[in-house]
Amino acid sequence: MRVTVIGCSGSFPGPDSPASSYLIEAEGFAMLLDLGNGALGSLQRFHSMYEIDAVCISHLHADHCLDLCGYWVARTYRPSGAPPRLPVHGPEGTAVRMARAYDLDPDPGMSDTFDFRTLRRGPFEIGPFRVTTEVMPHPVEAYAFRIEYGGKSLVYSGDTGPSDTLVDLARNADLFLCEASFLEGPALPSELHLTAREAAEHAARADVGRLVLTHLVPWNDADVSLKEAKSGGYGGEIELARVGTRYDL
Repeated sequence: MRVTVIGCSGSFPGPDSPASSYLIEAEGFAMLLDLGNGALGSLQRFHSMYEIDAVCISHLHADHCLDLCGYWVARTYRPSGAPPRLPVHGPEGTAVRMARAYDLDPDPGMSDTFDFRTLRRGPFEIGPFRVTTEVMPHPVEAYAFRIEYGGKSLVYSGDTGPSDTLVDLARNADLFLCEASFLEGPALPSELHLTAREAAEHAARADVGRLVLTHLVPWNDADVSLKEAKSGGYGGEIELARVGTRYDL
């Protein structure tokens, strides 16, 4: 299983990265986790946008789903002909939300191009992957994902506040892509995001193999995030997500 960081900026694109998107590949099957604003352009540096086999959307905030609009244009109006409908797994209401985002009539909206499927708590199969989802604490319906293939596992937190459920989902994962939106500070909102230190605490409790900090908000100093994560009691390798980094599991 190969994981490629397509976008890792939190809340909005930054100067070095679009918003959230990750490419997962195995057995010639390619799946995207999220397609936030700016990610479609970045994707084309690493993979054909017409050779994606499935998309999973963790939640319907713009920094995780909005480039489905551009992707709809690219697939619908390709001069050589539209490719087959693409499965898009997302929270309830994804089809209507994306139609509204592009000012389309919800019927058919984007449904001639995307085969919208409503996410539920897992496990289930997508291509060669075993996918397990759990609902995370966030202001909207939001999912974390555990992706397993060939005895290896990736966990992607999506957006979440502190969560025992996330720890359970990430237990013994080989790679943990965990959001680290906040720096330490007073009166941080609960059930919204994690600090980098909290991300490391979750990784330590779950005994993951490697922690990659992601959803890095551009107004924060990423080096400070990394420093704060190293105070979280996790003894394994911690690194910052960077566009183009590939992990072979």
